[in-house]
Amino acid sequence: MREFMDNITNSFFQATGWNRDNSYSELNATTNDLLNFPLPHGLRLILSSLATPQFSTSYQLGAIGHVDGSIAYLYSSVPLHGVVAQSDRVPLVPLLESYRQLKDLGLGRSEQRFGVPGRTSGVPNNDTNKEYYRQGGHGPTLFYGSMFLPHSTLHARVIKRLTPSLQAQVSAVSSEDLRNGGTILGSAHYDRGIYNVEALASTDGGLLGVRGLYNFGGDASPGHIPPLEEAGNGERERIYGRFSVGGELYYGTLNKSAGMSLGARFATLPAYLGTPLTATVTINPLMGNISATYAVLAREKCSLATMMDFNVYSYESDWKIGMEIWSRRRPGRHLVEADPGDSIETVAAEGEEQTPKRRPRSFQAKMEWRLDYPEPTEAETGGESTAEEGEQLGVLKARLDQHGRIGLLWEGRIKSLLFSLGTGMDLRRLDQSFQSVGLNIQYSS
Repeated sequence: MREFMDNITNSFFQATGWNRDNSYSELNATTNDLLNFPLPHGLRLILSSLATPQFSTSYQLGAIGHVDGSIAYLYSSVPLHGVVAQSDRVPLVPLLESYRQLKDLGLGRSEQRFGVPGRTSGVPNNDTNKEYYRQGGHGPTLFYGSMFLPHSTLHARVIKRLTPSLQAQVSAVSSEDLRNGGTILGSAHYDRGIYNVEALASTDGGLLGVRGLYNFGGDASPGHIPPLEEAGNGERERIYGRFSVGGELYYGTLNKSAGMSLGARFATLPAYLGTPLTATVTINPLMGNISATYAVLAREKCSLATMMDFNVYSYESDWKIGMEIWSRRRPGRHLVEADPGDSIETVAAEGEEQTPKRRPRSFQAKMEWRLDYPEPTEAETGGESTAEEGEQLGVLKARLDQHGRIGLLWEGRIKSLLFSLGTGMDLRRLDQSFQSVGLNIQYSS
């Protein structure tokens, strides 16, 4: 489960129109969430609050043989009015879902306003970006700070939007366990939609690095037209996605070591009418590692992922598979069965008696041998536009690797509490199969 502060940080990116998925560092984000989700250890309580639309706090208390905890504060110069902070009302699907569909780059046909027909400008057509630069050219800023107890480790982060296409970030950690008492990492992200470039520098080993990502196909193509706007059934059914290629190069000035990697990704876009999928390949030429991943949203609220690693020098290989399945409430109110073919919905006008209104079952309902689910009212969903989110009870995540290690995680909500219950097992050690058990409980207001 994403922590409260991570959720607020993502809300800051959404409020300022920053596409965090358009980055080489996020190339394998979907498969990492499906296969490498963290398991809770021991008991941990988390209390968080969004005191104002711009200021939030979070407190953690854990017991893993010893008592530890943390205190965190976050401030955003941009009001985050769209954030649902109450843990009893926050939508579970955006909070817990691992499969992340790529957002549209927003290029579309915005090239028309530059007077160059048939060519894209490369700058996302996002009206949100313009709003923050009309007065004085000052971009939004995010400040974050936390202290971890009992060792008094300090962590600070500042994110500053300099221009609509440029964002800078500085992170610092202070701890007596680190060399020189701490480390500082600075990075600059330049996003033009079609391509993204990142430069970073760290005091740890004098690290210098650069990353880049270039997009083509799908919404990154000049004058592209989404499938929904194309004519012909054949055009509507063809696969519609975006290709991304990139790489990174880094060098440690103190230890005189270098590294690099190359990667490619294909992911379908939300406008695609078929099954959403993501496939990636990354190569580390210096170490000889090749990694391939594949993730698919197999059906509604069921995701599958697999990863294969291979080293050309040692011929060692590794694989891992994972899945997540959502549990959905099946409300039976307002529906009574009339016959095997149809269902009856009870409707009533004001001042009249309730009368049944017959409607045919959908094709999906017939395939699953069930009645259609009734659409919840706005009062039942808390004003949310998505009807499915109010029906989700929780999600089960599972993974298995070639060494027989299994990870199970159940996340959901009970009353006003969000919880994560997980365990790690080792099938090779039948006498001590359970390696860890943990429970995280979150409450936010």
